[in-house]
Amino acid sequence: MATHGFDVIIVGARVAGAATAMLLARAGLRVLAVDRATFPSDTLSTHQIQVPGVARLNRWGLLDRLSAAGTPPTRRVRFDAGHIVLHGQFPPYDGVDALYSPRRTLLDSILIDAARAAGAEVREGFSVQELVWAQGRVAGIRGHQRGGRPTTETARLVVGADGKRSMVAATVAARRYRQRPASTLACYTYWSGVPTAGGELYQRPGRAAAAFPTNDDLTMIYVAAPLTEFETFRTDIEGHYLKTLDSCGDLGDRVREAKRAERFRTTPDLPNAFRVPYGPGWALAGDAGLVMDPITAQGIGNALCQAEMLAEAITAGLGGTRPLHAALAGYQRRRDAALGPMYDFTTDLAAFRPPRPADQQLLASLHGRQAEIDRFLGVFAGATPLKQYRSPRNALRLLGARGLAKIAAATLGQALRRSTAGR
Repeated sequence: MATHGFDVIIVGARVAGAATAMLLARAGLRVLAVDRATFPSDTLSTHQIQVPGVARLNRWGLLDRLSAAGTPPTRRVRFDAGHIVLHGQFPPYDGVDALYSPRRTLLDSILIDAARAAGAEVREGFSVQELVWAQGRVAGIRGHQRGGRPTTETARLVVGADGKRSMVAATVAARRYRQRPASTLACYTYWSGVPTAGGELYQRPGRAAAAFPTNDDLTMIYVAAPLTEFETFRTDIEGHYLKTLDSCGDLGDRVREAKRAERFRTTPDLPNAFRVPYGPGWALAGDAGLVMDPITAQGIGNALCQAEMLAEAITAGLGGTRPLHAALAGYQRRRDAALGPMYDFTTDLAAFRPPRPADQQLLASLHGRQAEIDRFLGVFAGATPLKQYRSPRNALRLLGARGLAKIAAATLGQALRRSTAGR
C-alpha cells in the first residue's frame, strides 16, 4: 500500500480551505493547507457572514474571537424596495440572531489560526504549480514556497478551495452544471462617519445596494448594476456609485457627508455555476465548487457550510465508516439540496427583472405585521428556509384566497398584454 505524507492537502487557505482544514484536524486527520497569499491579507469579498454561518462559527468556538476583534453584530435591518420600506430583525437560528460583516484581513486570519491550533500545517506564500497523479488518481501537489525550491507533497485526498478560478477544478476538468451567465457588476468601498442603525438593503430598477457596519468603525457600502453597463460604469466609478446611492433614501446624503476610507473595488467577474465537487483523489469546496452572484451576500456562509459538509464526508470516507466515493457523492447531494434554492433566488435577483405581481402583493401584505417582516428578512439571511417561505401554502397564509386571486388576475393580464404586443 502506498504511503502518504498527509491524509488531506487543501489548496487555498481562506474561508473554505481554512475551515475545512480546522475541522479535519480536529477530527484527527493529518492536514496540510497551502495558499499563495500570506496572512493577514485582503481579498474581494461579500463581507457578510449570514446567520447560519455565524451559528457555525459559534459552534466551532470562533464567534467570540470575531466579536473580541471589534466586529459589530447586525441585528436590525432596513429593507427598502422603493414602494415599500420594512424594518425588522432576523429570527433566531440555532441560538444566533445576528449577522457579521468582518474584514477579510480579520476573518481569514482567525480561521487559519484555528486550523493551526487544531494541528493542521499551514504554509503561506506557497504556490502550487501542478497536481501529482498516480494510477489515474490525484495523489498530491508540486509547488514551492516564495523564493524556495520546488517540493512535492502527497496525500490520500487533495481538496481544491482555491476560488472561482480554481486551478484544482480546471486541472481535473470538474464538470459545470446549472450554469448561468454573469449578469451584474459589483462595486464597494468603505466609509468613515456614515450613521446607520443596522444593515440596509435597497432594491431599485436596475440597481441594488447594501450598507453594513464592519471593523474599525467603518461602513461597507456595495452597489450592483447590470453587467451590460460595465463599460459605462468604469468611466466614472465614483460618479455612478454615488448616483445609485442618491436613489436610496438619504443614503447618498449620508455618504457625501462622510469620508471614503479606501479605494473602490469593482469587478465584472461574477460567474454562477455548480461544479461536480469530487473525483478520484480530489474534492472541491467554496467557490471552487459552487459560485453565485454576490447580490445576496451568501459566499462566506456557503463556504462555511460546504467546509462542514465536506469535512464530515472526508472524515467518514478516510476513517473507514463509509466508502470515500459514496461519502463524497453524499456531500454533493447535501450541498446541492442545501444551497440550490438560494442559488436560484440569487440568480433571479441578479437578473434585475421587474418585480412580479406576486412579489409586490407579498411585500404589501407584510405592512404592520412585524413577525412576518422578520421572517421575510430571515430569507435573505438564510435563517428562514427559502423553499418553505416561497411555497404556495405560505403564500395562501400571508395573502389569503382573495390576494392570490388578485395575483392570478394580474399575472394573466401581463401575459395577455405581452401576447397582444407580440402580434
